[in-house]
Amino acid sequence: MNPSFLPIRRRSFLKGALCTGASAFFLPRFLAADPSGGKINLACCGIGNRGAEDVMSFAKTGLVNFVAFCDTDMGAPHTEKVLKMFPDVPRFQDFRQMFDKMGKQIEAVCIGTPDFSHFPIAMLSMSLGKHVYCEKPMGQSFRQIALMMEAERKYKVAAQMGNQGHSEANYFQFKAWTEAGLIKNVTRIDAFMNKHRRWHGMHVDGYLPAESIPPSLDWPDWLSTAQEHAYNKGYMNGEWRSWYDFGNGALGDWGAHIFDTSHEFLYLGLPSDVEAVKLDGWSPYIFPQASTLAFRFPERGMMPPLTLTWYDGLKNLPPLPNDFGEEVVDPNIPPPTAGGKDALKSPTGKVIYGEGLTFKGGSHGSTLKIIPDSKANELASSLPPVPKSPSNHYVNFVRATRGEEKCRSSFAVAGPLCQTMSLGVIAQRLNTKFRFDAATGRITDNDKADALLAGVPPRKDWEQFYKL
Repeated sequence: MNPSFLPIRRRSFLKGALCTGASAFFLPRFLAADPSGGKINLACCGIGNRGAEDVMSFAKTGLVNFVAFCDTDMGAPHTEKVLKMFPDVPRFQDFRQMFDKMGKQIEAVCIGTPDFSHFPIAMLSMSLGKHVYCEKPMGQSFRQIALMMEAERKYKVAAQMGNQGHSEANYFQFKAWTEAGLIKNVTRIDAFMNKHRRWHGMHVDGYLPAESIPPSLDWPDWLSTAQEHAYNKGYMNGEWRSWYDFGNGALGDWGAHIFDTSHEFLYLGLPSDVEAVKLDGWSPYIFPQASTLAFRFPERGMMPPLTLTWYDGLKNLPPLPNDFGEEVVDPNIPPPTAGGKDALKSPTGKVIYGEGLTFKGGSHGSTLKIIPDSKANELASSLPPVPKSPSNHYVNFVRATRGEEKCRSSFAVAGPLCQTMSLGVIAQRLNTKFRFDAATGRITDNDKADALLAGVPPRKDWEQFYKL
């Protein structure tokens, strides 16, 4: 730990929060409800890589004051851009210390850390009445996500998951087209992400060997609720996404950008069956080289059963319609990290098969197109109007903290989407299929899969976050 950082009173702080009731410290409320439109005081956990992009996006809104930055590798090269732009913002390596020292000044928290560490930061933040913007996926395990949804309700905070397309054109188009009955009686969705991922070409027979921990890194706090691992640079700066212990693979990374609107506006909820149809290069440690996963959803009211099939891997494309044409690409979407120049050569998107019409789409905010073109041209003059977005995802969150808007990807909305993806990861991890009972929240025919719903047991001193 860098000696320049403040002394840490981790256990005493959390003990007080648990025994007294976190609401006694900071009452849950809609903070910064200033009718003059005053800025909110925002703390950012994770200020490198994707976290840095979140910092810059919030800065562009002109609606926030940065009051604290937290990063377990503070001062490392990937944090330099943010630190140079905001040199006077107080810095911390441990989010518990940050709240201990500056909790009264913090109104909202942005979480741009690796998948597995979203949960403890979000739970402590919400328990202290802080609004939360959390990158996707919300949590790593089914149980973590359930607790995060419960905390959002309990503490009455604004909580937004960072699938930014949920505030862009596709969101409003999908909503308008379903409400108008253009998209109806969907029975099949094929979603695909066939770009290069970090683990493609990797072959491991265990965890990585121990290396010397860089002096800038607080490795125990980086691990947070994860199981004990020896430090290796092969887990850092995005490489964690390759490993089941730290990430959620291509599905958890891109599913929330590809089939999020289908999930919400077709009321998919949770699947009744999940199957690993095909896994190439299966490993108990890292994600497969290619995956085909089937999610089967039951009837929802008058809507028929629906099968959503997920395809990832460089050559693992779905059977596309003959008249599919070119991939739908949003020019504002950057290629996946570590994808290189070839990342744009492989398709990403979805095909939605409804009653009488077939649609193709991309990811993030990319809008749907009716295929074939002849059908699209025939219907062009009668398509329902689509309103423009009143706010991007970051502005939407800030306005929600004031009670002016509602989070479009609130934890209540994003939670079942992320839980669905977590079930897919279990199928990948065990190379299996299973039945899921949404009423009980249990996998009914596979004990090993059912046990994974809870995730791995947290390390000592980190189990407290499951009690907030």
